[in-house]
Amino acid sequence: MKCCLLLLTLAVTPAFAQEPVRTDEPLNVAQFLKLLRDPGVQRWLSDSESHAAETIQPSRSLTNWEAARRAEIENAISAMPRIPAELASTATRVRADALSHGYAPVLPMMAGIALFGMIAEYLVQWRSKGDGALDQILPIGVFAAAMAVILLAIPWPSLGRIVMWSYLSAFVAYRLSATAIGILVKDRSIRRRAELFLAVVLFAIASDFAGRALGVDAPVQDAISYLWSMALLCLAAEAPWATWPARLAIRLALSLCLVFIWLAWCLGLTGIFWLGVYAVVLPPTLRLISHRFAAARPGWQEDDLRRVLLTRGIRALIIAVAVGWLAFSWHADADALIHQNPIVAALLYGMLKSVIILLLADLLWNLARTAIAARLTPSETAEGHGSDPKMMSTRLHTLLPIFKNLLAVVVIVVTALTVLAELGVEIGPLIAGAGIFGVALGFGSQTLVKDVIGGVFYMLDDAFRVGEYIQAKNYKGTVEGFSLRSVRLRHHRGPVFTVPFGELGAVENMSRDWGVVKFRISVRYETDVEKARKLTKKIGADLLKDPELGALFIDPLKMKGIEEFGDYGMILSFGMTLRPSPMQSFIRRRANLLLREAFIENDIAFATPSVQVDGDDRSNNAMAASTSHIQARRSRTSAEGEAGA
Repeated sequence: MKCCLLLLTLAVTPAFAQEPVRTDEPLNVAQFLKLLRDPGVQRWLSDSESHAAETIQPSRSLTNWEAARRAEIENAISAMPRIPAELASTATRVRADALSHGYAPVLPMMAGIALFGMIAEYLVQWRSKGDGALDQILPIGVFAAAMAVILLAIPWPSLGRIVMWSYLSAFVAYRLSATAIGILVKDRSIRRRAELFLAVVLFAIASDFAGRALGVDAPVQDAISYLWSMALLCLAAEAPWATWPARLAIRLALSLCLVFIWLAWCLGLTGIFWLGVYAVVLPPTLRLISHRFAAARPGWQEDDLRRVLLTRGIRALIIAVAVGWLAFSWHADADALIHQNPIVAALLYGMLKSVIILLLADLLWNLARTAIAARLTPSETAEGHGSDPKMMSTRLHTLLPIFKNLLAVVVIVVTALTVLAELGVEIGPLIAGAGIFGVALGFGSQTLVKDVIGGVFYMLDDAFRVGEYIQAKNYKGTVEGFSLRSVRLRHHRGPVFTVPFGELGAVENMSRDWGVVKFRISVRYETDVEKARKLTKKIGADLLKDPELGALFIDPLKMKGIEEFGDYGMILSFGMTLRPSPMQSFIRRRANLLLREAFIENDIAFATPSVQVDGDDRSNNAMAASTSHIQARRSRTSAEGEAGA
């Protein structure tokens, strides 16, 4: 009724624009027509009509789809008795077309073309001596190219050309796929079943394509397709019971899943069918490819960038092709249910695009993570901190962990926003809300912001690097790693300090460029200082020749001279300049040991505290009296203590 009113409005509007209202019309009719000319009323009528159509359309579409599927299945079942006659009629037409053009029947022509391709393939195999994957695939490519040349060069009959192209293409596809299966699958039983299943699939596809091109009756064609599908279902359902040593419940569940996939195909549920196929086929295929790559490249470790690129890249490519084929199937099937509702269609296509985005993000993250781990591996596997000074002193090694964390955050945020955008979510308000939330978080977490910004400036100033020994306030130790807000220090006694960047303050770096080690030794006043200097110089030369410690010296051990005169002897000062390393204390202790041995061997005595007592008998008597007085006092104290007890 609303549609009729809308059409009436559109029909009468031009007339009323040209002619004035007649005076003989009733008043209520004039008011009604004036109301219909109102733009607001017309807009309301249009919106109501479209809303009613949208409300009725899904139920009608579902009903129409159900009726079409039921009619298609009933027609296919009723057409099964006509299959032999229809096939015989089609074969007769193809044969008559070939003979009318002066050619032999199609089967001999196909055999001749295949023989020509096999001869070309044999010549290539005769010249090739390898047994690799490329050596197996290349002859098949030559076989296909030779047949294609013959098919394109000769003007074959139209019907015969369709048949030959269909079945010869299926034969080439089977040979390529069977070769790939032979390379990947080593179990003979599984390989034979896979090859048989593949042969039936390709032959059925070729027959379907040729039949539809040759004008085979559609119900008969559908009936043949159902028969092929039942044969494939039997082959697929038998394989787990014969080759998979799993529990009974698992094999039964897999068989029921295969039946469900077959029913989805019979009902024309293309999306559900392919999703089920992917769920069954893709996981073992991806695992098999990963294992084969690992076996083919035993020298490539798990964190090798080439291995990650190949395995993850091929995995992403396979999944992307599967997603693309699913999207193409939905797009090509005009009767699919998703086309009946634009919102559902947009959501499903957005999900497919999101899968591609997630694959790209996963590939990018794994490549970046592997590359960063490869750069960090030398320092993490080295024995002790600082065993590789060049690696420890590299600034890139220090910044890589922070860059890795930042990259992870960026990848996650960008991927999440892109996926939401593909699913139809307006990300503009989300970004604006995130900005407001960030400002609020900054005010509420000033300490956290201070730590993060402080860490950024420490890195820009190159204040310290991984492997360096630093001291800041009450914290000191070797820098082991970073996060966005803190640094991890390993004390030389073992404890680990996790210090926020905001708490560090002024940093004392003890591992930059060089370090001067100084120590002192006290000797007696009568010591020959020149002799001690020469001994020190000899010990310094010996330390330079040490294969373990010599590379750590910049300036050898030297005696600086007499630092000061003490109460019991002279204090000699020694020093040496070393490269930054935790071995500085060890070298100092080693130098002390060598100096002690050299001084003892050369009669250089160390200064020791001593008291020289000298005087007459009166002093000796006084000392004896004092000693007696002290002993008597101790005895008196002991007696008082016992009495009190």
